[in-house]
Amino acid sequence: MRGDELGQRSETVRRANLAAIVRQLHARGPQSRSTLVSRTGLTRSAIRGLIGELAAAGLVSERAPAPLGTPGRPSPMVRLNPERATVLALEIAVDSLAAALVGIGGRVVAIDRVDRQRGHTSVEEVAADLAELARRVVPAGHDPATLVAIGVAMVAVVRRDDGLVAMAPNLGWTDVPLGARLAAALGTRIPIVVANEADLGALAEHRRGAAVDVDDVVYISGEVGVGGGIIVAGQALTGVAGYAGEIGHMPLNPNGLPCHCGSVGCWETEVGERALLRRAGHPVDGGGRAAVDAVLAEASAGVPRAREALAEVGRWLGTGLAGLVNIFNPELVVLGGLLGRIHPYVAATVAAEVHRRALPAPRELVRIVPASLGVDAPLLGAAELAFEPLLADPAAWLGARGVVPELASA
Repeated sequence: MRGDELGQRSETVRRANLAAIVRQLHARGPQSRSTLVSRTGLTRSAIRGLIGELAAAGLVSERAPAPLGTPGRPSPMVRLNPERATVLALEIAVDSLAAALVGIGGRVVAIDRVDRQRGHTSVEEVAADLAELARRVVPAGHDPATLVAIGVAMVAVVRRDDGLVAMAPNLGWTDVPLGARLAAALGTRIPIVVANEADLGALAEHRRGAAVDVDDVVYISGEVGVGGGIIVAGQALTGVAGYAGEIGHMPLNPNGLPCHCGSVGCWETEVGERALLRRAGHPVDGGGRAAVDAVLAEASAGVPRAREALAEVGRWLGTGLAGLVNIFNPELVVLGGLLGRIHPYVAATVAAEVHRRALPAPRELVRIVPASLGVDAPLLGAAELAFEPLLADPAAWLGARGVVPELASA
């Protein structure tokens, strides 16, 4: 074997080992060196040297643990320094915009969400509004060198490799180069990654919410539209271009209503916000969280039409879920957005429908729960997506800051 080949293989191993350590700390918080040895499979000497590199770059710090009263020297605790690596997360929903500054390790530094009227949906207006929100969450004096990337959650069919919004039916957008538009509005050259909001909601719940340590998950986000994020064997199922998961547009009811996508009887026409409001006898135009809250208040007060509306939505929700359970055999179904909010009112109906329609073997293995991160799941998922380049290759991050491995580990 040539010497240069050995050197390349050594560098590949070093990069992979750094990534294993940083991912552990990012996902599970501060840990002792001995815990990192156990969880990564690396030797104590390797952990010591690699943490030295990360500490030299300021990405981690160590402190002595509290005495345990047992023989031997306790292992130092290692923690990420969230102020040293941050991301800007943005979210575009049908009736709200949101922004957050998030430090590595998942610490939310600042978050802001604003409701907006439907119809205020031109790309230029949305980009300008997001730029203003970004200025509000990024404090004056924030070191731009610490900003890793910008992640964007979007209620749309999104092509991940370049941030093209192929179709956003509920916003009226088609073939919009959103990444480029946002870069211009923000005046930045920092990498911008754009993905479907339900995919990112699934990512957030998998890393920090209801689906932690669960490797087969179906996440369903419902508001005006309905989207899905699928995790199989711990990996996101995105499709060849990132378009997978558009479960809201499953053709479920051949005698149903027209959908904004141009089809008829899509699942979201039976379980989305408009379906709930229409069945409850409320105006469909306008809608929003306040309108849904009014229906839920009526149901809590025993108003028959509100209760019947929720029951009908629950039946259609269970019908669609039964199909997804049969196809993906998930351990967990997580309901986000509107669907998470109505879960207490429809849980029994949904369970009964899934039991009636799904195959016995997969239905016995699945649990259906509301999202634990609530409305912010897609936004926090956008932050996770933006951190991915650093998590995948911390060595590149160290190199960009001029950290010399030989000196750092000396």
